[in-house]
Amino acid sequence: MKVALAQINCKIGDKNANISKMRSFTEKTDADLIVFGEMALTGYLLRDEFRRLAEPIDGKSIARISKIASEFETIMIFGMPEYDENVKQIYNSAVIVYPNGKVGRYRKWYLPNFGAFEEGLYFAKGSEIPTFETSYGKLGIHICYDLFFPEIAHSMALQGADILINISASPITSRPMFERMFPARAIENTTFFLYTNLAGFERGLQFWGGSQAWGPRGNLLCKAKYYEETMVECELELTEIRIARSMRPTLRDSRIPHFP
Repeated sequence: MKVALAQINCKIGDKNANISKMRSFTEKTDADLIVFGEMALTGYLLRDEFRRLAEPIDGKSIARISKIASEFETIMIFGMPEYDENVKQIYNSAVIVYPNGKVGRYRKWYLPNFGAFEEGLYFAKGSEIPTFETSYGKLGIHICYDLFFPEIAHSMALQGADILINISASPITSRPMFERMFPARAIENTTFFLYTNLAGFERGLQFWGGSQAWGPRGNLLCKAKYYEETMVECELELTEIRIARSMRPTLRDSRIPHFP
């Protein structure tokens, strides 16, 4: 399975420009899966603008990106502010679009409210941990700060996820902590782990890029340059999962604790 990790410098608040960037990167690769960062559709530091730019899962932007996925016969994953008409709430969502037009989404569980982050002011918390079937294996997708809560990734792996994916808008101050987490999430769940960040600046905040892929035994497969808008590609040999799980059967031996 060939994957592409595309770290874009979003044009803040301009969905048309960002969709054009997604298309530009997608047409440059023959990957089976291409992954963009958190809030790649709109940019991350939007504050009150999220209310204007959020769309439902069947909105116009999703329809346009579905056409791109169909044209290039690839699965696309990206972040966006998702509006749910039923509950009148906005979610920080990761969307997966298949070439056949099927669409799925994961809503971010853990919303950071410290330092430059104010997500609790704008978004509702997700409450489901879905996984997504593909012809290559099952995917588990989560978002940025979710990485620091291993129960999210582990829940996905226990549901059969072969590939864990984290889409992110991580600034340079967070880089050391993030990069320590990637091999840990891969090893403890015996899954592939893909990470795609944003790159560039938004309102003085710099994203560090560094998108990367890890194998199920904690081996680095590929890594993009820091800070630059770019894309990196690599092949995932899915047979490695069976080998890793026979050598260290963490999923088989998992026990769910119950607290009094």
